[in-house]
Amino acid sequence: MVSSTRMPPNEADFQVWLDRLATTRSAQGLGLLASAFELASSTEVDAEFCPVLARALAIADILEQLGLDADILAVPLLCAALETGRASQDTISKRFPPRLGDLVADVYRLEAVGTLLPRDGLHPDSNQLEALRKLLLSVARDIRVVLVKLAERLHTLRHLDGATPEEQKRFAQETRDIYAALANRLGIAQMKWELEDLSLRYLEPDTYRTLARSLDQRRTDREAYIERLVARLQLEFERAGIGARVYGRAKHLFSIWRKMQRKGLRFDELYDVRAVRVLVDSVKDCYGALGIVHALWTPIKREFDDYIANPKQNGYQSLHTAVLGPEGRTVEVQIRTQAMHESAELGVAAHWRYKEGDQGKHGVFEEKVAWLRQLLETGDDGDGDLLDRFQAEALVERVYVVTPKGEVLDLPRGATPLDFAYKLHSDVGHRCRGAKVDGRIVPLTYELNNGERIEVLTAKQGGPSRDWLNPNLGFLKSGRARSKVRQWFRQADQINNTAAGRASVERELARLGLRNISLQRVAERLNVESVEQLLAAVGFGDITLPQVVGAAQEQAPALPGERFLHRPKRRLGDPGDGAVQVRGVGNLMTHLAQCCSPVRPERIVGYITLGRGVTIHRADCRNLLNLQARQPDRIIEVDWGLGEEGNYSVDLQILAYDRAGLLRDITTLLAKEEANVISLSTTTDSQESMARMQVTIEVRDMAHLARIIDRLGQLPNVQRANRLH
Repeated sequence: MVSSTRMPPNEADFQVWLDRLATTRSAQGLGLLASAFELASSTEVDAEFCPVLARALAIADILEQLGLDADILAVPLLCAALETGRASQDTISKRFPPRLGDLVADVYRLEAVGTLLPRDGLHPDSNQLEALRKLLLSVARDIRVVLVKLAERLHTLRHLDGATPEEQKRFAQETRDIYAALANRLGIAQMKWELEDLSLRYLEPDTYRTLARSLDQRRTDREAYIERLVARLQLEFERAGIGARVYGRAKHLFSIWRKMQRKGLRFDELYDVRAVRVLVDSVKDCYGALGIVHALWTPIKREFDDYIANPKQNGYQSLHTAVLGPEGRTVEVQIRTQAMHESAELGVAAHWRYKEGDQGKHGVFEEKVAWLRQLLETGDDGDGDLLDRFQAEALVERVYVVTPKGEVLDLPRGATPLDFAYKLHSDVGHRCRGAKVDGRIVPLTYELNNGERIEVLTAKQGGPSRDWLNPNLGFLKSGRARSKVRQWFRQADQINNTAAGRASVERELARLGLRNISLQRVAERLNVESVEQLLAAVGFGDITLPQVVGAAQEQAPALPGERFLHRPKRRLGDPGDGAVQVRGVGNLMTHLAQCCSPVRPERIVGYITLGRGVTIHRADCRNLLNLQARQPDRIIEVDWGLGEEGNYSVDLQILAYDRAGLLRDITTLLAKEEANVISLSTTTDSQESMARMQVTIEVRDMAHLARIIDRLGQLPNVQRANRLH
């Protein structure tokens, strides 16, 4: 049956309500609540505002019964101030601590969740409901925001009598599917039972009234029986030296109805309508009390559950047993400690049932929240290993977004509008040319965030771009989407694929300065039979350009020599730092040649200088080959060392149409890619409006360099970016 609740406060008795909180709240917390009420109320209280403020106070009272802190109690009051226009988000941010502004903003972010269920009578399937629950928790940065939404829904159902039957059923169905399930996941039995009972009242009104009458007709006899049973148990526990508190436990209508439905029983066949609860001091006393109960009365087989040794998925712990009590009547007995009881009734809210400012439970709470997010990956009836599921695909590694029709889709963290388009349908992905997020146009590389509403902009005809398969450009995160793009290109004309692959490979090798590469050897390295098959595979995306570059850079063909370029040398760390290892020789001073700027793992050769140690060149460096022809005795073999990889300087050339902000965009991109800029020069041809830049940067390896060049080529107005020799 619906639990009895205290009358919610209103404007007149707000001070009375505040005085009652003074026994458990600090002066700072009370002052915060008073300030929030002052902002939400008015010197001239109008009739239109009274219901809004009264509702906010009622919600705050529900949260207070959960023992939550003053911060979260103030949130409904501040939301009321926003709703009526008496304050703005900026006003709240200025007058109250930043944490309060964040809480209020999060509550408003969750407003959309209640509008996601269909309004045409269709009932969403279990997968969609699970996605909605995940969305609600993923959008909330603070788990207490979810408790505010639960309190709002509980207040709505308590005052739903004046709504139309259609509205009553809609709210009740949403409550059962979303909010009661969340309360159960969060372990808040106190809210879960009332939400479920109120939902049953509007979804099954005849059943609700029948069960309520059946319970009420036998109430007197049942209460008298329970009183005798409680007295007997209390006496036996005292004799055994077990400190216990025993009391009758009210049965909830929804749990009775669900058990009748599940087991096909009549009301008079239920054994647990009579129930008592035993609270003890320790786990040891739990099992001691269980022994006394089983010694007094015969336990019923298959009706014992040890949730202390094997807690439920939401953390619930207790001993459950059913016995044939006095007069041969069945009785359910629950035995738990006080801490288990608080956790069962209040769930995560129990972590705030301590004095404000007490940080002793902070670590425990953080562990609880992490565990809750892990738990959400398994359904109510899931029997898989939670830890394995969490490690494989945790909630924090997914992003939940909304379609224009209100459907919730889950994607990998870092997913883009293109991933979203391919999630909808392959054809939508192929024809995608743009996207809107919450009404604003974003690039196709935009990373989606939880709760955003996505709209895909498509062309009538067309297909995907090969750039979408380049991991350096960040168009696609989902392997499923990349597979669909590759499949599209595979079905295209083989000749076109080969030509496109050849153009892509030649352009990439030229940009990275990898010259005279044998594509046959690259094909062999990648386990492809011929160059034609290699180029076709690149064309339709089975082999990526970074794979080709990785295989190509292992080659070091001979090239004709040219004049040595004298440039300032750069020391590569201290001698013997492990970055370059000279074969057969101990610690020698080494530095990288600026003429070719070798990068790990390119093949390298050393040249012994006079008094400057060993200069490290790429094996295909023209200057090195010229030196080798003139002074072969100074050429030595070197390798990249086994130590930690260092940074290597590389010269890049960028050609772009000049525009405002071009240099800023380039340097911002380099900073984002963690490429240190050593030098930068630029010249602009005013007649052609062309800017030519030469920039020397430090990169970690060839893959790092390739990604930077690819990203530079995607900047607006940039015509070409390549490695300079």
